[in-house]
Amino acid sequence: MERTAEVKRVTKETDILIKIDLNGSGNCKIATGIAFFDHMLTLFAVHGFFDMQIHAKGDIDVDFHHTVEDVGLVLGDAFDKAIGNRKGINRFGHAMTPMDDALASVAIDLSKRPFLVYNIPSVIKSEGNTFYPLAKEFFRAFANRFGLNIHINVPYGENEHHIIESIFKAAGRALDQATSFDDRIKDVRSSKGVL
Repeated sequence: MERTAEVKRVTKETDILIKIDLNGSGNCKIATGIAFFDHMLTLFAVHGFFDMQIHAKGDIDVDFHHTVEDVGLVLGDAFDKAIGNRKGINRFGHAMTPMDDALASVAIDLSKRPFLVYNIPSVIKSEGNTFYPLAKEFFRAFANRFGLNIHINVPYGENEHHIIESIFKAAGRALDQATSFDDRIKDVRSSKGVL
């Protein structure tokens, strides 16, 4: 079954095109103009086995915020479109991923009820035009558009890079698990019969 999507969004602040294949192998081509964000999205794709093309132009001379948030919105739309009616998928996924000093736990429910829990060490500071404090905004936008309940918990970590990297790797792994099919699931995985 093909599970692909292409979504384009143009605003006065950003111009974004995303193509994804949920049945991929982790091949990706990502260019957002924010090098560290590109690195994190690459890790997300590789560890989730998603083929992704992301091309984003934004007003990064003003701030990274618009580009990061809008990529989250468009990626959420693309995943929602690619996954279709959510029949036969595991729905739930969980991964714990270490990165040197940091350990991230990401739990996912593809419930169509968006919610973000984001607990990370206070080493991440919201100062300057850096990507680190914007990771939360990315995941909030992604969750809202995809209909994703996601709990991100990093109980410890000393290095900003390692904390954020462990999160993106764990998110990719958990999402791969949640979007994967299980032959025992004939409809949507819900006692109510609908999500």
